[in-house]
Amino acid sequence: MSGLHRSSSAPLKNGLPPQELLDDLCSRFVLNVPKEDQQSFERILFLVEYAHWFYEDNTVEKNPSLKSLNLKEFTSLLFNSCDVLRPYVAHIDDIFKDFTDYKVRVPVTGAIILDETYERCILVKGWKGTSWSFPRGKKNKDEEDHACAIREVLEETGFDVSALLNKDEYIEVIFGQQRVRLYIIAGVKDDTPFAPLTKKEISEIAWHRIDDLQPATNEVISRGITGLKLYMVAPFLASLKSWISKHPSPLPPRPDLPLKGFSLPFILEGD
Repeated sequence: MSGLHRSSSAPLKNGLPPQELLDDLCSRFVLNVPKEDQQSFERILFLVEYAHWFYEDNTVEKNPSLKSLNLKEFTSLLFNSCDVLRPYVAHIDDIFKDFTDYKVRVPVTGAIILDETYERCILVKGWKGTSWSFPRGKKNKDEEDHACAIREVLEETGFDVSALLNKDEYIEVIFGQQRVRLYIIAGVKDDTPFAPLTKKEISEIAWHRIDDLQPATNEVISRGITGLKLYMVAPFLASLKSWISKHPSPLPPRPDLPLKGFSLPFILEGD
């Protein structure tokens, strides 16, 4: 790691970020925050994660000679280069493991967005993943459930659900130690434009017929009858269908309506 202690704005030959850049990231994301956010390694690692997102989404994108790093690699670099973090380098493996264990317990909220006939819902696909899910994300410290849902849905789809969200209309499922609450947002026009606001997080957004999301068999809940991977969708379907049966749509069914959506390649071609 000694080669990192070089003051230069250019990346090193191995593509790792120079010390000057690491100092800037440490100062911007770790040092200049309220003291209470520095009181635990969980909070510090969330700050390091923000720095990592900034590095990947902005710095690497503007300077392709820089190496793309996973979170653990980036965490190790920052701990080794940041004066306030360096004393804990010897314990970084344990600190990182505790953080990943902690993250799977952080509550998640989002939304099930239904069209005007309640026959279709919006699903999103992760940047590098192959599974579909409802738009959702982890809560920030002291953030209310509905506020997190509004923020995460806006980031992932570009759609503001705040005017349609009812705090009492939601479906909640427990995955292991993690609570996932999805608010039901009904009556969204099918021609609503969707596009993620965050970079490199969502690759596709599309309307899907709820009937097509049913499990292929009783034994296999992770794939729908159309072959889609639906691990994070299937556990909500029974409750969703029950909600729809109690809240009939004001519009008649439209089975022939084409399923529109967003796919990143098309956006790039149009730019």
